[in-house]
Formats: sequence, C-alpha cells, structure tokens
Amino acid sequence: MSAPKKKPSPARKKAPVATVEAPVVDDVKSTPAVEPDASTPEVVAAPVETAIPEVEPAPEVLILEEIKDALFAPATGLQIDTTSVTSEIVIPASVGESEVAVDDEDDLDAAVSTRRGRIRGDAPTGPEHVNMLTPDRILDGPKKREAPESGLRRLVYQVSFGAINLGDSKEVRARKALDLVIGQKLDGGTKFIPVLTRKGGVGKTTVTTMLGMALSLVREDRVVAIDANPDRGTLAERFKRTTDRTIRELVLKAASIRSFSDFSEFVSRDKTRLDVVASDTDPHLSEAFNEQDYNVVAELVARYYSIALTDCGTGIVHSVMKPTLDRAHGLVIVSGGSFDEARLAAETLTWLDSNGYKHLVRNSIVALNTATQGTQLVNLAEIESHFRSRVRGIVRIPYDAQLATGSYIDFDKLKPLTREAARELAALVVEGVA
Repeated sequence: MSAPKKKPSPARKKAPVATVEAPVVDDVKSTPAVEPDASTPEVVAAPVETAIPEVEPAPEVLILEEIKDALFAPATGLQIDTTSVTSEIVIPASVGESEVAVDDEDDLDAAVSTRRGRIRGDAPTGPEHVNMLTPDRILDGPKKREAPESGLRRLVYQVSFGAINLGDSKEVRARKALDLVIGQKLDGGTKFIPVLTRKGGVGKTTVTTMLGMALSLVREDRVVAIDANPDRGTLAERFKRTTDRTIRELVLKAASIRSFSDFSEFVSRDKTRLDVVASDTDPHLSEAFNEQDYNVVAELVARYYSIALTDCGTGIVHSVMKPTLDRAHGLVIVSGGSFDEARLAAETLTWLDSNGYKHLVRNSIVALNTATQGTQLVNLAEIESHFRSRVRGIVRIPYDAQLATGSYIDFDKLKPLTREAARELAALVVEGVA
C-alpha cells in the first residue's frame, strides 16, 4: 500500500511594502506667519533723539550779522531799523515795581498809568495823568533815532558816517527811561517827602541820603534834604559839609532871607547837587527842634525847591511829626530785615491809617534795608508780600560796605545794585507826586 500524497501548501503571498516618501526639508526652517490680532494696538518704537544744546552766538557776532543785513538791505533811507541783541535788564519785583492795590471796581481810578509803564509797553490800567500828554507823543512826523551812546554800536555809527544806526542797547534804553521818570516836571509847588521809621538803626538817614542823591543827579531843578530830628541828627555826617551853619541858625535868621543866595549860606551842597540843612550838633543845646521851627524852615524851602526830603527823628509821636505829615505828599517808610523791624514798620502804617493819614499810606514806598542784623534768618519774600498789600511800592536796599560804615557816602562809588536801588526808589517817589 502506497503512502498518501501530501497536498501542496498554498503559496504565501508577500505583504505589500509601504513606500514612505521623506518630506523635503529646506535649508532654512520657515516659521509660520502669525496673523496680527486686530484688537491689539500696534506698538511702534519711538526713535531715540539726542538733544543737541543750542549755542547762542556772541553779541559781537550778532551785531556783525546786523551790519551785513543792513549793508545789503533795500534802499529805504538812511535809518536802518534793527532789533537790539543785548539781553534785557529785568529789575526784581523786590527792587521796585510800582503796584496799586485795587479793592473793587470803584478804586480802579486809583490805578493811574505811568510814563515809565508806557515807555516799556505796559498796558494801561487806568486813566492817564495829564503829564503823560507830551508834545513828543502827539506831534506827527518821523522820529530820528538817537545816536548810540557808546560801545561797538557807537563805533559802527561813526565809521558809517551815521548811515548805520543800531541804536542804544536795551540796558542803556532802560537807564534812559528811568531817567525820564525821575526827571519829569512836577507841578503844584514843592513836594514834601518825609522818610520815617519807628526804630533807630535801620538806615533811615542813609536812605534819605541815597534818595536825595539819586534825585539830584537826574533832575534839573533843586532838591533839599532837611534834618528834622528833634534831638541831634546825623544827616550832615553823610556829606562833606561846605558850611557850619545849622537849622537852628536858619530859624533865627529866617526874617532876613530874601533870596536863594541868602538861603544857600545855611546849606551844604554835595557834588550831586543835593542841598542839606544840618541839625544842631552842640550837646549843650537845651532847646529842641519843635513844630514851629519846622514850619518856618518848610516855608523857606517852599520858595526855592521842587522836592524837599525830611529826615524825621526816630518815632512818630514827637512834636515835629504832625507838621511833617500835614505837609507830606508821599512817604518813605524804612524797615530793616529782621522780624521786629518789619513788625514796627507795619505798625507805623497802622498808626497812620488810624490817625487820618490813609491817603499817605496808599502812596507810601517801603525801603527794605537788607543790611541789618537778622536779615538772613527771615523770609524776606513774606515781608515784602505783607507790605505790597498795603503800600504802593517796595524797594530792597542791598548790603553795601560803604553804607555800613555810617559815614560819608560817595554815590559814584556805591555798588551798581545799590545805585540802581536808589534810582528805583527815586522813580517811585516821583511817580507818586507827579
């Protein structure tokens, strides 16, 4: 028996081989773009700028530029109107801006425009004084610019035979404007200006001297300073005396004075043209200068002078004070820089208000002497703020070594700031009585 035949096993099918294609990879891998969100504001980086400081050219360079422009300017006449290149002087408010306190609309008439304000271009704050209506203002016709006073501007004017006129610098124009205020004509007789304080040692006599010198140097008329201290005054010690005659002798010889020449024998004249009537220096003199004596002197002074400064004695209740205040057209109150000195000056204003002299308080000027002790320990701005609310103006007198000696005063040798303070005080005084 033969073995059974095996059935052939079915052929195995080969499983299909899957072909996977490798992705093509670029050399630089790209990042998918992100769509901007409309709700998110776009932030743009601000460019960084480097601040370049401006360098202001020197005044000489600017003047040369003006000359170049003037030479190539169209032919419009010999006058070349150019703008000054010199920086303007600004006087601190503490040294002297005239202010008028206005309580309500009814007091606006008290805010009278001044000539100095018009020269500087200030807007008028009230009705103008009659002295503001001058021929130079209302007469028509071209006004020729004055030749420059000095410096490079003067040289340019001379070498161009007047064809190029740059005018004065702003400093010179400011000085001339102040001179116009100080030197303006005064109508209505002699103007009496007492200088007073309730405390000794704050510089009352020194302020009287500087004020008189500043007035006399500019004005063409006569200015006199009277030492009306009931006791021994020291006004004459601020000058180089030209006579030994005193106010006591003037009173005794009053009936014999018929002319200014007669009166001049009893006064000392400073080189600034300020006349001074000295008080008695004899310590054995028992009779004090009184009310009747002052009236005699005031009547004589009213014949020959336009402005009379009265250096009052310390205090405000002595016998000479009443006739002094009754004749006054304005006041100068001297205050030191310490608390007690400023407080006494403020109380002086209160006393004047309470005793029938409110009109003088409104027209008063406070001279704040910063050379007294304690000035550096107080807030001068607060002191000025108080007085500014009560008086017409304030002038701060700076420390000056010549003034500190308490002796002879040479106005030309004072520091420039001290001279300017005296001139500012003089301008305020004249404005108040013009």
